[in-house]
Amino acid sequence: MRSEVSILVLNRLFIAIITLLIVSFAVFFATSMLPGDTASILLGQAATPEAVAGLRKAMHLDEPAILRFMSWLLGLMKGDLGTSYANNMPVARLIGGRLVATLELAAITTLVSVPFALLLGITSAMLRGSYYDRIVTIISIGVISVPEFMVATLAVLLFAVYLRWLPALSSINEAHTFFDLLKIYAMPVITLTFVISAQMIRMTRAALIETLKTPYVEMALLKGASRGRMVFMHALPNALGPIVNAIALSLSYLVGGVIIVETIFNYPGIAKLMVDAVATRDLPLIQSCAMIFCLGYLLLITAADIVAILSNPRLR
Repeated sequence: MRSEVSILVLNRLFIAIITLLIVSFAVFFATSMLPGDTASILLGQAATPEAVAGLRKAMHLDEPAILRFMSWLLGLMKGDLGTSYANNMPVARLIGGRLVATLELAAITTLVSVPFALLLGITSAMLRGSYYDRIVTIISIGVISVPEFMVATLAVLLFAVYLRWLPALSSINEAHTFFDLLKIYAMPVITLTFVISAQMIRMTRAALIETLKTPYVEMALLKGASRGRMVFMHALPNALGPIVNAIALSLSYLVGGVIIVETIFNYPGIAKLMVDAVATRDLPLIQSCAMIFCLGYLLLITAADIVAILSNPRLR
């Protein structure tokens, strides 16, 4: 059984590597097909054809796409993200601080959303069929159908425009106290938590209810175990694998949500940097940011699959 588990895990890791290579190919050629000529945009409308041609040659844009892709891919494997066209700076230096800001936002959202979702998912499963369970289910299903930009827009209207409790834009440079920092992070975190918690609640509830139906849990109940002990001592440890899988899958939605949230709230993260780079056709910066997001998403999905394999009782 252990050898079978090892083979499945290695197979999943191999698939993840192949997927990352395919994604890198798609990212490079998709960004290369963005409308507009990069050299012309950088030099402006007054640039002469000779100047444009010279800049294209200097940036190797006159080379075949497949050669530029292979050079870019080899650079990625060596840790070289290239040089920004617009800023003439190493892409790694531009991304560094922005990536930290995005990771901070993702970490705070995770610390808020995971306990919140587990609390509602577990209590909803324990009180299955009650009014509480129905209310949580209806709200969760409703939230799943609402896109991130709608949640962010409603949050701005409610907390920034009408109540005036929170700032509409998240500018970290304006934070002088801990309370200011809380106010700046509040709206992005509320929006992302609202979006990813709903799916986590539904999957946690389903995993725990499925475990509560097993014979050993029913036997514990017949032996006189209280409902709380039955859930936390018998059902929850055995549902931990599916629940962790649900958390990893739900957190993967952070990748798409962060892009929208950072843009709407003007949060100085890597997603906002990528959106700004599109305007200047800064291809190395766009490609590096896109690959970071793809890598983060792929890591979470792969972790969810590996957890599902390791928690499968048939493979123990």
